[in-house]
Amino acid sequence: MASRLYTPFIRPSAWRSPRRRVLIVNAFFDEYRRTSGSPFRVPRAMGPPYLAGAFSRELCDVRLYNEQYSGPLRDTRLLGWPDMLVLTGLTSAFDRMLHLTAYARTLNEKVVIVAGGSAVRALPRLSRRFFDYVCTGDIEQLQLILRDAFGPEYAAEEMFPRFDLGYGRGFIGYIESSRNCNFRCSFCSLTAEKVKYQKYDLDYVRQQILEVRKPYLIFIDNNFYGNDRSFYLARIDLLKEMYRAGRFKGWSALVTGDFFHRPENLDLMREAGGFALFSGVESFDEETLRSYNKRQNTVVPQVEMIRSCLEAGIFFTYGIMLDPTTRRLTDLRHEIEFILDRPEISLPAFFTLAIPLLGTPYFRECLDKGLFLPNTRLRDLDGVTLTLRPLDPIEQVLPFVKGLSSLRGYRARALRHTVKFLARYRRTLEPMQLFTATMCAALICMESFATSPGVPWRRGHRRTYFGPTETLDPLYRPMMRVAAPYETYFRPTMITNRAGVLAEDVAEDLGEPVSERPTSASLAGQPARL
Repeated sequence: MASRLYTPFIRPSAWRSPRRRVLIVNAFFDEYRRTSGSPFRVPRAMGPPYLAGAFSRELCDVRLYNEQYSGPLRDTRLLGWPDMLVLTGLTSAFDRMLHLTAYARTLNEKVVIVAGGSAVRALPRLSRRFFDYVCTGDIEQLQLILRDAFGPEYAAEEMFPRFDLGYGRGFIGYIESSRNCNFRCSFCSLTAEKVKYQKYDLDYVRQQILEVRKPYLIFIDNNFYGNDRSFYLARIDLLKEMYRAGRFKGWSALVTGDFFHRPENLDLMREAGGFALFSGVESFDEETLRSYNKRQNTVVPQVEMIRSCLEAGIFFTYGIMLDPTTRRLTDLRHEIEFILDRPEISLPAFFTLAIPLLGTPYFRECLDKGLFLPNTRLRDLDGVTLTLRPLDPIEQVLPFVKGLSSLRGYRARALRHTVKFLARYRRTLEPMQLFTATMCAALICMESFATSPGVPWRRGHRRTYFGPTETLDPLYRPMMRVAAPYETYFRPTMITNRAGVLAEDVAEDLGEPVSERPTSASLAGQPARL
């Protein structure tokens, strides 16, 4: 049974010691090529503390590191310290996991490497070349790995996130009440993995709130509303009870568009201390939403949905995804202007290009249509680099892409929007919510400063924002001499070759139709998954 859940250990049996040292790292590549952390980025990657719950507190010394928060891990003493290195991260961070593996194995050849995440789930065959354990299941799979690598006594009897390990500072705590999502958007990695929506026990949710001890909570569920209304109402009752008892000052969550079909949901949330909602608006164009199979966003008109949420005293935040492969530049600019001209709705927290995440229906569609540019690297699937052929000429699209992350050409209009928005909702929203609205404007106009205030800005290599010619991060240059077998770990993973077809290294994993792909979960970006 266990062999179905993870790749058998391919090296000699792990050496024994009374206690085991474990380092869990959220690997991260900054989309803007910054080499410093972003301590104010919200939400924070929460894989490490949830994964840490798999280890026995009596027999394992566990340390956590988040490259998103603290910047690239450069401490060779820490990299050489563990008996087991557990790596997790987003799709574009796959190569960074390889870098950390090369360092750790050079410093300690006996270290056991465990890796998961959306890229590892999508590339299990390729991953087996580099890691001892390739995780394709939920985080509980880590307990099975521990039993195999070290022995059953090293696994915790019950898993509970290790909020006590000092994982980041601040007044916001992150907890989880469900896993996965009940919808199947074509661009989502959960759709590729075909995982089902799962609910947590309410006592588990309560215990997380008590343990995290933060005044503001963010539920990191992929879909807090889900497809079980009774479960939603039960959580609302729990939160109302704990809110009135003073356990926290407010909370927020991610919901899908169908949540707003029942106006009473907003009233219930507000009574329970609901502070803000994030929803994947993605686009105000209905045809675009339908093309992504995001029909849940067509239940209630988008502007009406946002306005009703704000008027209920709940701040609304969202992201906008612009796809120059399916829409003309004039259309994309009109959508930006549509948002900036409506002070009755909040500004997005970010604008991003559509990302063809590995194994998703959108990835398959782009591949079948030959939209991938030649020499596309996995690292460049970051939402700010052009990796797909646009409808308009590339020389016209690139200036738009370069300016999108900072809303170049629209900053004055964004400022006017923010002033009008604050005036409109100054009596409806609380000061903290109005501050959040201001931060959204800062994020889309000067993201680097907003997420990393106080960190000196340094001009790096001149970027092209064009996949085939984009410069690689400085992190691809080893910070120390690595053993000869691991020098190749610093080569970028290619998605396409110079002809624009699937590169040989990934073809075995990505060449077959989505319906034939593995259907398992993972160990990474999201805490419910390794």
